[in-house]
Parts: sequence; structure tokens; C-alpha cells
Amino acid sequence: MKKKIVILGATGTVGSKISEILLSEGHEVTLIARHTEKLESYQSLGAEIIAGDITDVETLTETFKNADSAFVLMPDNVKAENTRAYQRMVTSKLIEAIEHSGIKYIVNMSSLGSHMHEGNGIMAGSGEQEVRLNQLNDVNVLHIRSAYFMENFLRTIPLVKNKGINGTVADGDHAIPMVATQDVAKIAARHLANLDFSGKSVHAVMGPRNYTYREFTGIIGEAIGNTALPYVQVPVEQMTQTFLGNGFSADFVANLLEMGTAIKTGFMNYQKRDDATTTPTTAEEFVKAFYLPLYNK
Repeated sequence: MKKKIVILGATGTVGSKISEILLSEGHEVTLIARHTEKLESYQSLGAEIIAGDITDVETLTETFKNADSAFVLMPDNVKAENTRAYQRMVTSKLIEAIEHSGIKYIVNMSSLGSHMHEGNGIMAGSGEQEVRLNQLNDVNVLHIRSAYFMENFLRTIPLVKNKGINGTVADGDHAIPMVATQDVAKIAARHLANLDFSGKSVHAVMGPRNYTYREFTGIIGEAIGNTALPYVQVPVEQMTQTFLGNGFSADFVANLLEMGTAIKTGFMNYQKRDDATTTPTTAEEFVKAFYLPLYNK
């Protein structure tokens, strides 16, 4: 049976893929985004496109009213002077819209490590959002706790091409779950369409296995023909200056980098891996299908 489903963050790496899956299955899909020009291709597939922001309570409420389910998330704000205050404001607006609309099924995009409320940077806000959504009465909420996105390695392609290294602020030798966003999207889309959850619950999505940053870099090196490609842990001070130079706020940068440096504490390794949390796309498959085409452009 076809459902009426609302997607927030439809221009993002996960939201866009969820939208494509649900539209291909014939569901009535409404996409909300600030920059609707990026969603024009979905209109031809049957999507309704609405211009709106996650803090626009009136638009969210009206859109949620007739929906069977909705996909929600915590968007980044690289300009936020107080990241946690911004995150709390977003959650408050979202809860207000959910309560006023009467919608009964919410799939919330969260992250591994969101069981912690401090010491994990930006993820602390995702953890708090989970807790607050869990306080909703008569609303079924499923939190998708996703592993580290393999797509994050696409951001360092210029570094690999121009400097011959791959690097972030994270420890290169601590293995964490890593996942392709296409696998996250498939699971989220299934829950949104099937309404197969009740109460408040968590579905961790952990990729095929754990990888270190150094190991993943080696897989990239093999694919691009540079088997000696090194992984370099970039000093926090250096990365801070780079982000500040790109116009990010100091508080956002501090939260972003804390998330990376804290990986070595094991906060991303909390969830249990089993058949339900393990997904198929390997690092080798991801690099071949998604990394190489961008690298070779």
C-alpha cells in the first residue's frame, strides 16, 4: 500500500537517496528544502516540492498533517555561534510541528555515538534530539544510528590529488564502523514505507565491517594506482585554521573537530553488530563505484 511520506534534507546524501527509492516505489513523496532548485529532477518523478526550513514550524506542521511518516534530521549550521543552542532550537521547532500535526511515525537520522551527550562534538546534539523525540506522546519514533559515512572520504579528494596524502584529525589506527549512504537510505526508506516500528527504538546501520582510516586510505591508494598513499593525522590547530578560513564559526569548528579526535575513545563502537545492523557495500565497492569517478574527473 502506497504511503504519504515527507522527507526533510532531501538535498543531502541520505535524504536524496531515500527520495529516489520511495518515488521509484510509487509513494506520494513531499520534499522540503530551502533550495528547491536542487530538487527539480524529483518533480518529474512525481514528488511535491515545498520551499521551507526545518525551523519553519507552520510549513512543517501543515506538511506533516496528512503524512503517514516523515524523515527528519539535525542539519549542520557552520555559521552557528553556539552550536548546541542552535541544535536545541531546531529540535524544539521540530517537536512543535510533530505535536501540532498529529503525525504518528517519525524516522530520525542520528549517528553511532549518539548514546553520549558530551565528549563527542556535534553528535551530542543528535543524542539530545533522540532523548527529546523519545518524550513525544503517542508518536512512534525510530532513530537511525548510522556509522561514519564512506562518502566523507570524497571530501579529501583534493588533498589526495594535490598533496599525495589522505588525512583528517582522526586517529588513523582506530577501527570504526563505516557505511555507504545508499545502504542507510535503503533501511530508512523501508521503515518509512512499511511503518514497521512502534514506540521508541533504534536501528543501527553499521556497514559491512569496521575499518581504520589508514586501511580505507590504502584501499583508495590501490584503486588510484598509488599503493603508497599515506594517511596523515592532521593537527587540530592546522585543521581549525582551514575551517575558519572557509567561514565556519569557531564553535562549530570546535564541535566538528572534537567529533573526529574523540573517535579514538571508542564512542563510535558502542552499538552491537549483528545481521540487522550489518549492510553489504564494502569499502572496495564504494571506492570503485563512487570515489574513482569523482577522482578521475
